Amino acid sequence: MQKAVCNVSVLPLRNDKAETSEMVSQMLYGEICEVLETENRYSRICMQDGTEGWVNTLCIAKTSSDTEKSVVRESFGVFDLAEGRMLLSAGSEIEADFRFEDNQGAVRERIGNTALLFVNVPFLFGGRSFFGIDAAALVQLVYKMHGIRLPRFAAQQATQGRLLDFIEESECGDIAFFDDEEGNINHAGIMLSNYEILHCYGKVRIDSIDSSGIFNSEQNRHTHRLRFVKSFLS
Repeated sequence: MQKAVCNVSVLPLRNDKAETSEMVSQMLYGEICEVLETENRYSRICMQDGTEGWVNTLCIAKTSSDTEKSVVRESFGVFDLAEGRMLLSAGSEIEADFRFEDNQGAVRERIGNTALLFVNVPFLFGGRSFFGIDAAALVQLVYKMHGIRLPRFAAQQATQGRLLDFIEESECGDIAFFDDEEGNINHAGIMLSNYEILHCYGKVRIDSIDSSGIFNSEQNRHTHRLRFVKSFLS
């Protein structure tokens, strides 16, 4: 199977081979995919997290390289790349000879500090960057920036991790999952403590959480129903 690499800062993955088709996710610069088929200006690809979609073929380049890369850990950065100078969002991947200093502190503290960088980033369905993001991508990117690979969507993420018995057991960096009336997992967020959560709802925000779910003080109501909390950290 032919591999390809994203060579633009942010590349939409769409349901169909048209610029007007719904965006289901995004590739970031340096991320690798497999090219499943190509038709006219579009290619159907599968990302390393298993997400499939159609992309503009001009925005990917064939590659056979499996060299180690570094994940961008700052909100934005300007980098001199083979394609020229480019503004990249956190989660992008560049050559491994560029090393990033890790935040100080234990892994849970580092994950919490990274999550806080995203506060006020606007919601964008299918988004995976500081230009716009959705709830599951927020969780995925924050963990990716600390070397932990998670699936793209909340329902997939919820199948992994260690289940906590009570919300009071949760710590900074744990992930809370929420469901709809039919019991389908439809939302996720990162716990900052056992009573506070960072998640994307209109924008990335910090809200209080209890055993019922997320409480939005501006709307004076619970906006998301808690299903369970899982730990992905030892």
